[in-house]
Amino acid sequence: MAEKKRLLVIDSNSLIHRAFHALPPLTAKEGELVNAVYGFLLVFFRVLKDFQPDFIAAAFDLPVPTFRHKKFKEYKAKRPPTPKELSSQIPKVKEVLRAFNAPIFEKQGFEADDIIGTIAREAPILWRQDGRGPKIETIIVSGDLDTLQLVDSNTKNYTLRRGLKDAVLYDEKLVKEKYQGLT
Repeated sequence: MAEKKRLLVIDSNSLIHRAFHALPPLTAKEGELVNAVYGFLLVFFRVLKDFQPDFIAAAFDLPVPTFRHKKFKEYKAKRPPTPKELSSQIPKVKEVLRAFNAPIFEKQGFEADDIIGTIAREAPILWRQDGRGPKIETIIVSGDLDTLQLVDSNTKNYTLRRGLKDAVLYDEKLVKEKYQGLT
C-alpha cells in the first residue's frame, strides 16, 4: 500500500482573528494594517514546513447570516461586530492563499466550521472510494477548540493555545485523556 497522504484544513477566520489580537498593529508602507495577515502567514508557513501536506484547503466564514441565525435569532447575538481593521485584512489573506494555489472554501449560509467538518468527514471516504491507494490524514489548523469534536482516527487538530507559537496537536488519544473521552 502506498504511503499516507496528508490534507491540511485551515480554519482561516479563527487564525486571522487570533493573529489580529496577538500582534501589535503592523502597517505596510502604504499605511494599511497587516498584523492579521502577517500572523496568519507565520502560522501558515510553520504548518507547511512542519506537516508537509500533500493538499491544503482554507475554509472561511462569509459576513452574512448562516442557517443558524435564521433558526435561532439569538445565535451569536451578543458577539461584538468584527472590527473593520480586522475584516479589511481577510481579502489580503485570500490573495496570498490564491498565490499559493491553496483552494478557498466558503459557502453562503454556512460557517467555516461547517465546511471544515464536511471536508474532514468526507475526505477519507472520497479519497478511497475504490478501496485502494493511500489513506489520507486530515490535520485541522485552528485557533480555537470547536473543531476538537472532529478528531478521530483520520483527523487530528493542530490548535493554537496562546499567541501564535504555542500549539498542541490533538489526536484521538489526547482528546480522550484531556476531555475524558468526549469527541
